[in-house]
Amino acid sequence: MTSGGRTTDEALRQHGFLAGISPGTLALLSQRARIVHFDPGALLLREGEDASTLFLITRGRVAIEIHAPPRGPIVIDTVEPGHVVGLSWIAAPSRWQFDARALDTVEAVAIDTQHLKEDLAVHLEAAAELHQRLSAVLLTRLQATRIRLLDLYANAGH
Repeated sequence: MTSGGRTTDEALRQHGFLAGISPGTLALLSQRARIVHFDPGALLLREGEDASTLFLITRGRVAIEIHAPPRGPIVIDTVEPGHVVGLSWIAAPSRWQFDARALDTVEAVAIDTQHLKEDLAVHLEAAAELHQRLSAVLLTRLQATRIRLLDLYANAGH
């Protein structure tokens, strides 16, 4: 598949999240990947729905949101090109824990994780390589959330 003259394989090879990944793992991902586009305001994923896609953002920005009645959506993170959206597929119950909304026109490589899980069950080296990268993303986001919470509560007392 192509987008703007670039193939899905090229988009995967150029994505920062996959820098230095082994050719075998890249080939597995490529089999399950396609380029997708979202208009500003469109949801990439919705909290509570089945988590079945990993999005590698190649253009645009995506807001990770939680819904807080009666306030509505609250942005807890913004993801830019070179980063990923959609980590909830990693562990059961494989349901989105947040909403992800395009802030501008977004292009991403969408990886079908339902089938990728089957591939990774057979290709254990690829599974270890990918899970190591995904774990690093999760840890970074958890640390960033901790800092935002500290700022939020520090400012709430004033």
